[in-house]
Amino acid sequence: METDAVPPRRPVPRRGPWREAVRIGAAAVVGVLLWLLTGAMLPRGCADDSCSWFVTGDPLVALGCLAAVAWRRRFPVPVALAVAVASAASALASGAALLAIGSLAARRRPAEIAPVVAAFVVAPLFTAGLYPVERPPGSPWIQLSLQLLTAGFAVATGWAVGARRAEVLSLRERARSAEREQTALADRARVLERNRIAREMHDSLAHRISLVALQAGALDHRPDLADEERAVLVRGIADGSYRALEDLRDVLGVLRAEQPDRPEPPRPSYDRVPALVDDARASGMDVTLTVGATGEPPDVLGDVCYRVVREALTNAAKHAPGAPVRVTLDGGPGGALGVVVRNGPAARTGTGPPPASGYGLPGLAERVRAVGGTLDHHPAPDGGFTLTARLPWPADEPGRTAGTDGPARPTRPGDEPERRS
Repeated sequence: METDAVPPRRPVPRRGPWREAVRIGAAAVVGVLLWLLTGAMLPRGCADDSCSWFVTGDPLVALGCLAAVAWRRRFPVPVALAVAVASAASALASGAALLAIGSLAARRRPAEIAPVVAAFVVAPLFTAGLYPVERPPGSPWIQLSLQLLTAGFAVATGWAVGARRAEVLSLRERARSAEREQTALADRARVLERNRIAREMHDSLAHRISLVALQAGALDHRPDLADEERAVLVRGIADGSYRALEDLRDVLGVLRAEQPDRPEPPRPSYDRVPALVDDARASGMDVTLTVGATGEPPDVLGDVCYRVVREALTNAAKHAPGAPVRVTLDGGPGGALGVVVRNGPAARTGTGPPPASGYGLPGLAERVRAVGGTLDHHPAPDGGFTLTARLPWPADEPGRTAGTDGPARPTRPGDEPERRS
């Protein structure tokens, strides 16, 4: 298993003791086979003085080499060089030399590999006298070729292992990077969702609480109200407070654990604009709705239209209590859906509306821009206020036309707009 601190060019994985023991054991087995092959080449019944190195010195050197290769990861070049030279005097140490060269080649650094391979190939020429073996003419070249082929095999194997380790390390790093990126995207999605929830809370609660404040202000500044009128306002305050709590519960529901059986709260739509105006009228506002649109806009435009009207009514209740408000909807497919909300100057002051948050109109402008529309708001010459939104209405978007639902008719002051489900 590679560690994060190891650079890609030097993948030095951590090996368990058993895996390391298997590698050293395999090197010992290879050394024993070569040692036995060398013993088979010795003359039969050779004297003790001519075969003493094979029996005593060779195993001792091999034991030292096998002990040294255990440190090859900490000191790769010194260990590989020492074992390569020592293996020239010990056939039993040949396996340890191949293991050290292969481990060094896994680092894939030619400047380190070349001197070790050269030492492994040339050193046996100086130790030929240790074994009394009859050699045919030209045997040094044959021995050099065999040594070079053996070293080449070890280098090729080690290089392939190093390339594989680097590839695995790269894949793991890419997986970690993808995981970090996925985590960042999830965090960003949570932030965006929280911002959306904050806007929903502002739009919904500000509207309800503004109407409640308007009714409470009417009770405070109209001591001449009849008992029946006062009871209507009290019921309106209670109903508005209850609806504000319901809106808060619906909006905060997305922050709780998933509840599959919990229905989604109804989304704002063009059909719900008349009901929105009804609520404002029931709270004591003087609101007139005029619908001049030739059809019904797509859901996206209906959502934005509803929010524009709601924000305008909320601001009118806050800043111009008692002022008449006129809401006009016009336009048709292939053009634009126009939403105009005008309110006159405040009819009374000091009603104690909730303080302005400053986020309503900027957030509304962002929603309007998201559908390619424009939003304009400015004071009117008579002291009132005008808010205008133009939302592009594509001609190819499906929507119910006037011939489907019946002709759209403007509502007269005092008339309740038709509710659509």
